[in-house]
Amino acid sequence: MTFRAASLLAPLMGLLLLVLPAAAQDRHVTAFPLDHLNRGLDTPPPALDRATPRATIESLLHLADREDWEAAAHLLDLGNLPVADQARRGPDLARKLHTVINRKAVISWDDLPDRPDALVSGSPRLDATAGEARKSILLWQLELNDHPASIRLNRVIPDGGEPVWVISRQTVDMIAPLYARYGPPEFERNLPEVLLRDAAFDLMIWELAAIPATLALAVLAGYLARWVLDAMARRVRGRLLTDVLRAMRGPAIFGAVVAVAVCANQYVFVFSGTIDAILGPLICIGMLGAILWLVVNAIDAVLDRIISFGDTDLSDRRQHQNRRIATRIAALRHALIVGMVLLGIALFVASTNIFDNIGLSILGTAGALTLILGFAARRVLGNIMSSLQIALNQSAKIGDRIVYKGHLCHVERINFTYVQLRDWDNTRIVVPVEEFATTDFENWTMKEPEMLRIIKLKLAHDVDVGPLREAFDAVLHEIDQEELDDLSQSAVWVAGQDVFGTDVWFAVPCIDPNTSWEMACQARERLLRRITEIGEETDRQMFPEANPAEAA
Repeated sequence: MTFRAASLLAPLMGLLLLVLPAAAQDRHVTAFPLDHLNRGLDTPPPALDRATPRATIESLLHLADREDWEAAAHLLDLGNLPVADQARRGPDLARKLHTVINRKAVISWDDLPDRPDALVSGSPRLDATAGEARKSILLWQLELNDHPASIRLNRVIPDGGEPVWVISRQTVDMIAPLYARYGPPEFERNLPEVLLRDAAFDLMIWELAAIPATLALAVLAGYLARWVLDAMARRVRGRLLTDVLRAMRGPAIFGAVVAVAVCANQYVFVFSGTIDAILGPLICIGMLGAILWLVVNAIDAVLDRIISFGDTDLSDRRQHQNRRIATRIAALRHALIVGMVLLGIALFVASTNIFDNIGLSILGTAGALTLILGFAARRVLGNIMSSLQIALNQSAKIGDRIVYKGHLCHVERINFTYVQLRDWDNTRIVVPVEEFATTDFENWTMKEPEMLRIIKLKLAHDVDVGPLREAFDAVLHEIDQEELDDLSQSAVWVAGQDVFGTDVWFAVPCIDPNTSWEMACQARERLLRRITEIGEETDRQMFPEANPAEAA
């Protein structure tokens, strides 16, 4: 019995040894198992290659060139369609899918594997999926209503068949709405066949003919925008509103041109995926640029009306509140520009699916490029942050009277990268904001406008200060009393003495820092004349005659 049992088990063991490797191989095939693949279609053509992802897409393009949509239907997984409808709807779905891919998708052939298992080569340190076989590949992603629609290839293995790469069922379900969104518009479908032929740059004949018309329409839209704003500026009352409307002309013209481009891209032209991947972000940048330009020009027009160094300027001591308002508006302008630039970058990234389609590698490159540009532009970025700091802490407000490195100036502008100062002789001093924020300066208008201007004179050692006090009081009563503060704050001090003589300081109480320097100059001129007269009357030497060499 034992020998007979062994003789019976030996053939069975041999059969198992032959079957188990094949079964193990089937279990290790990375694919989606199916009972049937497109039962409603005829047998696929023998030459149809679906072994690799690249072969499937190449087959779709070759069959589309021959308009063999019946064969192209075998490249789709029609499992969600009724079997009776697959032969009728399959070719039409293949044609529509090719139209969508041809118009809107950018196929990266380098990222499309040409091996059956779609194994990702490379180091696992650089790619987490490296060395692993795949059964689903994302070709492209398109926006559809409120959610993205993916065009995917799936590797499927029907029961008793070989694994093949086909367009996924989920993508097949989205072909109809994708074609309605990105397919040719209704008027294009009614054009003569001769106008639908390819001309150049992936454009058809009718599209090339429509480009000049679109450009003419954009020029007309810009002209109308300018005409409307000019008409409104002539009708409104108030100089400020008129200036704002005129400042809006440039960005309004640019915005009208961009709006025509948006409408043309949305409703007239359906560009290829390569062109659309570039044109879409450019349109987004154009719209954001027009809005930013509009806001900046409007704020500048308001600032130009508030900040006027003419008969009534912000340097006047009574304009303290307006100086504060002007500085806050400048800070608001800076914050709006920075905020809108950041918002524009965020909207640009969010409104384009280029990063989702191309992959994360471009984000790494963009990150490295950002670091390089940030390092190169660190001085500019530092100036921008310093300008925001000055505008917010108001250490120097627009219209303030300051002494910067020996220059008696008014703060005229606080820009992003520089501070514009107006010297007392009406020359302009341009200082980098970062340098201005880190340099000590005197602000005569920061708190109370009242101040004491000190006149420092070097007089003889034996000078009598009593007559000088009387002469100084007389001088103060001779100059403009409206520009002087309480005269009880005036004073005469003997501040020092050296080999050259006696240092006598005369304090002139001024009410306005903007005219205090002029008042001190007038007081000094009159005071020197009085001191000379006192010396002549008393026959005494009032000023020292020491030779500087004596100091040695």
